Amino acid sequence: MKNKRQKRILEIINQEAVRTQYELAAILQNEGIRVTQATVSRDIKELHLVKVARGDGYAYSLPKGQMPLRDENRLRRIFRDAVLRVVNSENIIVVHTLPGNANSVCSLLDAAEWDEFLGAVAGDDTILIVAKSMEHTDSLMARMQALLDQ
Repeated sequence: MKNKRQKRILEIINQEAVRTQYELAAILQNEGIRVTQATVSRDIKELHLVKVARGDGYAYSLPKGQMPLRDENRLRRIFRDAVLRVVNSENIIVVHTLPGNANSVCSLLDAAEWDEFLGAVAGDDTILIVAKSMEHTDSLMARMQALLDQ
């Protein structure tokens, strides 16, 4: 839900000038997305949005040069560069990364919106992923192994 909301926020700010958190919250609520101003504030921080000058004032935007979070090529590159190994037990998957890389990898996995997993938590060099079921674990393991092999 959070990933879908944040994806929608990026779409909204690319389509129209959104000047305040309250305005963004109202747009989301009008679309049926239950959200508070505090949640929108956290989303803006997590997405690293900035206010940029537009003709008639300031509006939210991604920083110049920043890529959207959902990027399969970026995920593939960081996986290949930072992930050491991926192991599992039942519906739990553990991704081992180089020190200091787990948060970046985890953020891109979350943004990928793969249906097979419920969520992921990152430490410094380890990510814990909970698959929806044991059946989904095989699919996730195959996807991650493919990222490592490419």
